[in-house]
Amino acid sequence: MFSFLICLVLLVASYFTYGKFVDATFAPDDRETPAVAINDGVDYVVLPAWKLFMIQLLNIAGLGPIFGAMQGAQWGPIVFLWITFGTVFAGAVHDYFAGMLSERNNGASISEVIGIYLGPVMKTVMRVFAVVLLVMVGTVFAVGPAGLIVKLLSEKGVSGPFAQTTVWLAIILCYYFIATFISIDKIIGKIYPVFGICLIVMAIGVAIGIPTHGYAIPEIWANFRNMHAAGTPVWSFMFITVACGAISGFHATQSPLMARCLKSERQGHFVFYGAMVAEGIIALVWAAAGCALYEKTDGLSTGLAEVLASGQSAAIYDVCVKTMGSIGVILAMLGVVACPITSGDTAFRSARLTLADWFKIDQESYANRLKLCIPVLGVGAILGFGNTLGFLSYAVVWRYFSWTNQTLAMIVLWAGAMFLAKEGRNWLICGIPAVFMSAVSSTYFMMAPECLGLIPFFKNNTAVAYPAGIIFAVVFLFIFLQSSKKYRTA
Repeated sequence: MFSFLICLVLLVASYFTYGKFVDATFAPDDRETPAVAINDGVDYVVLPAWKLFMIQLLNIAGLGPIFGAMQGAQWGPIVFLWITFGTVFAGAVHDYFAGMLSERNNGASISEVIGIYLGPVMKTVMRVFAVVLLVMVGTVFAVGPAGLIVKLLSEKGVSGPFAQTTVWLAIILCYYFIATFISIDKIIGKIYPVFGICLIVMAIGVAIGIPTHGYAIPEIWANFRNMHAAGTPVWSFMFITVACGAISGFHATQSPLMARCLKSERQGHFVFYGAMVAEGIIALVWAAAGCALYEKTDGLSTGLAEVLASGQSAAIYDVCVKTMGSIGVILAMLGVVACPITSGDTAFRSARLTLADWFKIDQESYANRLKLCIPVLGVGAILGFGNTLGFLSYAVVWRYFSWTNQTLAMIVLWAGAMFLAKEGRNWLICGIPAVFMSAVSSTYFMMAPECLGLIPFFKNNTAVAYPAGIIFAVVFLFIFLQSSKKYRTA
């Protein structure tokens, strides 16, 4: 319990210490923000800081810091260290620079931001990458909740049209279309704060419920080892698995949404760094639940592996019931249905804005928005309904999402380092986590079963993957140092 509390204190304290240092290094000023200068009443809308924070939290969170953290808990309480230090020095820095660099460039989508600081080739790559990723994320966050709603209704004995996945999928996609099309303050700005409060309340309930129901959170120092039941290596699988609870490239696609709504640059510390710290705290709570609630066999997390094998909704439901009883059932139903939807609608919205920036299509007019909303949601609908026919697998999408997600985070951090180098500031605050994530992504790619691990020789071959990851990280650092040399010596 003490190691959990220490990590919790470190996360909270980081907002007032390292977060302030990062903010001071970026140096926000009183220039006119895009929300004020452009203010199109659709995507560029001034919102109050508290609402920006809650929307940003839901945009970047969803089920990520819940299910990802529980999966990470399979390695034991050492996951607390990654969630804590990953959030403070990598994830919150990543989210802050993704949002603030967008704000400094008229609220540009992350692909455009990367192009500004890393060149036109990277911009083209990221445009395609971002749109494909966002549409796929939006699709699985429509298919998943639709299936969960049907499951919950069937358990209550409901039958008829509303007990069919396709019906709920159509309803969710219709909502996505509306949320993607209309002004950000009309739906997202109104319902997200409510869901954000529910997400926070759910985490508080779990945190209180663990000790009050007689469960003990294991200490890091007494369990400083790999406790994964399958023997999966800690490096770099744990760092990829936790993702949203420590650092996630998906956040970089969402932060520009709020960058277009800041009244002042000085809100960035609270909105971007603060929301990621809040997500880290939520992830820490759920990781603690995964470590505390389930039985160990020979020092391995066999009980947690068993409940996770039954699916994300079942695992979250089980934790809520064990820690909060009947109240937990209500919160679990809200969490496993509402949280994915709040990430899915903004994923499609981000896809529309990325395409708008790419093809220079003004989004103030209804006609121009329809030109992008219809094809984006149309592709999502084809993929979503195709899932029921068996040619789109939820599992397959997420198998590749984990690696691409952290690779995107790596690229954004390098862009942040380049910005700081150009400005003559301390580029190491982005450069060090960029090097670290370069090693993580490269190592994972070398041995993960969905990447080079498809070849038996590379699967979990740490003797090859570990040195290769270090070499790739050094190469990326060398390229950065050469590219930024003229700025750093100026």
